Amino acid sequence: MKSIVIHAAKDLRIEDREAALPGPGEVQIKLATGGICGSDLHYFNHGGFGTVRLKEPMILGHEVSGHITALGDGVSHLAIGQLVAVSPSRPCRQCRFCAEGSYNQCLNMRFYGSAMPFPHIQGAFRELLVADAIQCAPADGLTEGEAAMAEPLAVCLHATRRAGNLVGKSVLVTGCGPIGILCILAARRAGADLIVATDLSPFTLSMAKKAGADTVINMAESPAELERFNADKGTFDVLYECSGAAPALAAGIAAMRPGGTIIQLGLGGDMAVPMMALTAKELSLKGSFRFHEEFFTGVSLMQKGLIDVKPFITQTFPLKDALQAFETAGDRSKAVKAQIAFE
Repeated sequence: MKSIVIHAAKDLRIEDREAALPGPGEVQIKLATGGICGSDLHYFNHGGFGTVRLKEPMILGHEVSGHITALGDGVSHLAIGQLVAVSPSRPCRQCRFCAEGSYNQCLNMRFYGSAMPFPHIQGAFRELLVADAIQCAPADGLTEGEAAMAEPLAVCLHATRRAGNLVGKSVLVTGCGPIGILCILAARRAGADLIVATDLSPFTLSMAKKAGADTVINMAESPAELERFNADKGTFDVLYECSGAAPALAAGIAAMRPGGTIIQLGLGGDMAVPMMALTAKELSLKGSFRFHEEFFTGVSLMQKGLIDVKPFITQTFPLKDALQAFETAGDRSKAVKAQIAFE
């Protein structure tokens, strides 16, 4: 089977790998669509992120959907031919964090396409994938591309859960890549009133407006537009910081009202934090890392038509053009979510 394998920065290859058959409690899936994530781009562009470095070739990908081709023993709630969204969250269910229900903090997490452990956890960008049946969310009624958006949507639903009650609240979103856009959708669905989004790209800001942001601000051209929200100790109750950039965090903190909550999603490496401003405003700073049960919630919300991700799937490339797909995915002048069609 063909797989998308990263060997080093800018060294992406389509290679043949062995296909596997499903064991008890597993299913085999013919991959339909894979979305290119920010972490995939870090491996492609830089060979890793932060202290995480590629030490061996690794199959990329963790935002995937596909059709079931075989059922292992004991699997009765799924059917051959069924479209499923596949959660990459595979906790061990035995460590102390799993025992507490904090599956995203699992000590032995096997998250697809991760170079954090060694040997690396191989990813899901392969023509035939064997997965645990409990990873699979039936995606009846969705397109293959929509089903592959369940993973980034789950990230944003988890962040929204971390933010707390959003009904009637004022929200700032810094960074309008795929996660920022989906955070706008999630915050609005959760009851946020005012939503302001910032970025450096006119294209992504136009997508933020399409997602329902009330106001969008280009920080490269008009940074003073955000400063008007700084008056009287600030405006926003919640900040979704999706860029991973220290200047965005600092500007966001200045616009926060006392007692507000910052949700840090962006993973750009270590960031300087203006601690005095954070302390004086009595702000809460919360990290938000991955997700677990929110994956199935995201699929359900899309199936019910309560969240529409289709406008933000900006490109779909055939598998043979995987390199072009990766080069396009990182271009914020024209891409929000680039996907690869495996069929």
